[in-house]
This record gives sequence, structure tokens and C-alpha cells, in this order.
Amino acid sequence: MAALTRRGVLRGLGTMACSAAAHPLMTTVTFASAPSWEARLVVLILRGGMDGLDVVRPVGDPGFTAVRRGAGDGVPLDGFFAMHPGLRGLMPLWQAGELGFVHAVSTPYRDKRSHFDGQDLLEAGTAMDARIARDGWLNRMLQTVPGVEGETAFAIGQDPMKILSGAAEVANWSPATRFDLSPQAQLLLEQIYRDDPLFREAVTEAVALADTISTDLAEDAPDADMMAAMRDRGGRSETALAAFAADRLNRDTRIAAFSINGWDTHRDQTGPMDRRLSQLAEVLLTLKSGLGANWSRTTVLAMTEFGRTVRLNGSRGTDHGTGGAMLVAGGAVRGGRVMGHWPGLAEADLYDRRDLMPTGDVRAYAAWAMRGAFGLGRGDLESKVFPGLDMGEDPGLML
Repeated sequence: MAALTRRGVLRGLGTMACSAAAHPLMTTVTFASAPSWEARLVVLILRGGMDGLDVVRPVGDPGFTAVRRGAGDGVPLDGFFAMHPGLRGLMPLWQAGELGFVHAVSTPYRDKRSHFDGQDLLEAGTAMDARIARDGWLNRMLQTVPGVEGETAFAIGQDPMKILSGAAEVANWSPATRFDLSPQAQLLLEQIYRDDPLFREAVTEAVALADTISTDLAEDAPDADMMAAMRDRGGRSETALAAFAADRLNRDTRIAAFSINGWDTHRDQTGPMDRRLSQLAEVLLTLKSGLGANWSRTTVLAMTEFGRTVRLNGSRGTDHGTGGAMLVAGGAVRGGRVMGHWPGLAEADLYDRRDLMPTGDVRAYAAWAMRGAFGLGRGDLESKVFPGLDMGEDPGLML
């Protein structure tokens, strides 16, 4: 029989077929603590297929104007690329070398263009021709590190985060979940396990742990009003999630992951992209502000399941594509530049004559980020974290 632990009880309480009042410990955020790391890593999953050509506009390519009429020049970056105006607030980060982009990248996912399969492959970190792993690449990374404990890494928010699922010990919790146990709920739990001393002891410890976490969050959160507002909105404010993540990263946590949804822009994408990118900018600025001195030790990777078509469709939107862009930020990155190999926008240069040709693998950049931040060996990264990956040459992502 498996050993009973308080984490097991917390998970079990979340699956019992009882009334909701008896399940205040149901969770959706994942915690895990490494003994000596000082670096921090934040992974943002941009769900829906972000249009990299709109985010980082290749205005120096003569084909861009033809395929994106009316897109505008954006905020100049380096003479060839310009940034979407929705990210204008991040210009100080770019100028300080704390923001960069990688263009023409993708996962190994090709041709089927399904959000579900694309996101599964992104979070699993496996190759297209391999069986999609049940666990996620961040969890497999934790499995290579001895001494990982309960709060090293966490996935935060209401969206399932496969990227942190797996065998490495993690605990799940949602910042939108209230841990308060009413006297009636406590009495119910005591009655259920009254005659089983083993379960009774574990439940008592779990209830005490829940009380500790609730008090900790209420008293020590960086912005109690923000957290309350997040609970009122069902925990979907990405800015509030970023504030919570920063608070945890200032403590024992070293890895955080959460999702930002809303990137599926089939129709009239101008307004939605502006709103989403403004929100993404706010998330990054919240992380920087909340982390304080620890921002200098932080790497942020924002990645999406696939890019979008090069040409606008008849509804002034874009459809599911292949190559796209990822965003990197933090005081630990060597930013102020657009990385990757630009393939061009001539029809012969496109993937399937419709999509931006991917020339880089998002997994390779994530692997180099983890190698630079945590000192992981290349062998483990290419065989255990991202099985079968060839990381290629060091892109100089990290300082």
C-alpha cells in the first residue's frame, strides 16, 4: 500500500464524491523547492496560437506590406523588426536588454493545426513523430534534480498545466481557491475519519496546513486587494496571477508557469491582439515590479502552440499556421535583440506556401534557458527533459 501523506490527503479530498463544502482543498496550482537555486524561471503558455508576425513585425522585409496590408510599422526595434504597439510599455525593458524575441520558431507540430494537439505537444516537449508524453517537460526537468521539495515549482491558475505534471513531487493549489474550512466542514471530516487513526491524523495535519496557507496568503500577499479582486473574478486576472507568482518566487519557489488565453484571432484581430498584448505587457511589468531585486535572476519564456497564416483571411484575421515567435524577458537574459534565423516572406520561402517557415525549435531555447539558469547538463536536457532534441549551438540567450 502506498504511504499516506498529507499531500495525498489533499489530493484525495479534491476527488471525493462529497458535497463541495467538504472540499475546500480542491486545487489547480502546482507547487514544488530546490535546495540551492537562486535563478528563477517563469513559463507563460499563450494559448490559442499567437500571431508572431503581428507581435514582431518584419517591416524590413519587402514582402511584409503585401501580406499584411494596413498592419502599420509598429514600434521600431532594430531597423528590420518592429514591435506591436500593444507592447509599447515594454520598450524600457528592450532598451535595458531585459526583453527579446525569437522569430520563426515552433514546436515539432506540423500540418494538423489543432489547438489541443499543439498545446499537448508544446507542454509535453516531445517530437512530432514520437508518442506524446504524459508528463510535461518542466516536471521532467525537476526529476533530474535531487532534493526537490514542495514549493520549488508551481503552476498557477485555473487552466490545467500539463507542463508541470509528472512524477516529480508537486502539490496543487489555486490562488483563487479559498482554504477556509467552516466548523461544519471540519466536523464532517472528523466524523468521516473518526474511527481510522491513520487517516484521522493525516486529515488533522492537512487541515492545519490549509489554515497556514490561507493565513499566509491573506497576510503576506504583495497586494491583498489585487488577490481579492482576482478571487472575485474567478482567478482569471493574469496580472493578479503574476503578482502572486512574484510573491512566491521571492520565497522558496524557483519555477512558475501559468497560461494567458485569447490568442485565436480568426476575425478582426486588430482589437483582440492589442488587448492581449497590452495584458501580456502588464503581466511582465507586474513580474518585474513584484520580484524587485530577484528580477535580475529571472528568465521569462512566453511561448505558443503554433503561429498563424502569413496572409490575412477574408475576415481580417489569421488562421492556424506553423512558424511563430516567442518572447523572452528578465534580468538574466541577453535581450535587446530579435533572435533566430529569418526565412523571408516570398511565397517560395513559406511553409506549405501559407505559413511562416519555422527555422528554430522553441524547445531548444527553453533548454538553453534552463542550462543557463540552473546549470543542467546538455545530456540530460537532450535525453530526459526533451527526448531526442538537438539543442544546436548556444544562441547566447542568457547572460
